[in-house]
Amino acid sequence: MVARRYAACDAAGGMIGPLLSSATPLKSSRRGPYPLAVCVAAIVLGVDQLSKFLVVYKAGLARRGTIELLSFFGLRWEENTGVSMNFLRAGNAVEHWLLIGFTGLICAGVAVWLWREKQLGKAIALGLVLGGALGNITDRVHHGFVVDFADLHFGEWRPFLIFNVADAAISIGVLLLLIMSFFADRQRRDRAGLRAPRHV
Repeated sequence: MVARRYAACDAAGGMIGPLLSSATPLKSSRRGPYPLAVCVAAIVLGVDQLSKFLVVYKAGLARRGTIELLSFFGLRWEENTGVSMNFLRAGNAVEHWLLIGFTGLICAGVAVWLWREKQLGKAIALGLVLGGALGNITDRVHHGFVVDFADLHFGEWRPFLIFNVADAAISIGVLLLLIMSFFADRQRRDRAGLRAPRHV
């Protein structure tokens, strides 16, 4: 009876575990999930730059200031000289290029992590982070600031600062990494508890 119970638990964990933590490495490719994650990063970068092109050159948001689309969402021009969602603002040219170098180092670190990562879920999350970071770096080099424009609001209350597609991708990627790490750690504890000998 005990043996059957352990077998059932192991079978359930084998089916549910990969869904929660993406702990099962991809074996179909020699490089694992790396090519797919790079595609995710490229898509994020492309969508981010396209959206900024539209609001800057087509909608003329810099001139118009704000464009209300829905009762809870609109476009609002914001020149962000800091990092994601306007943190760590750069006040002069030296700080501007230091910030570009700093975020570039972060991108390099994420790229190395992504190259070594074998778990599909984490690789996709890293692709989101990498694509978003590259999108904002492109803005800093091209414009001298990051173009933020997405304004989610409920009346006068805004749950987020003005943001863009890159910011959203970075936030979602980091959140996914935290969730997957939480479930992976929880599964390790559960399995350790199941395999631990019980003393009567």
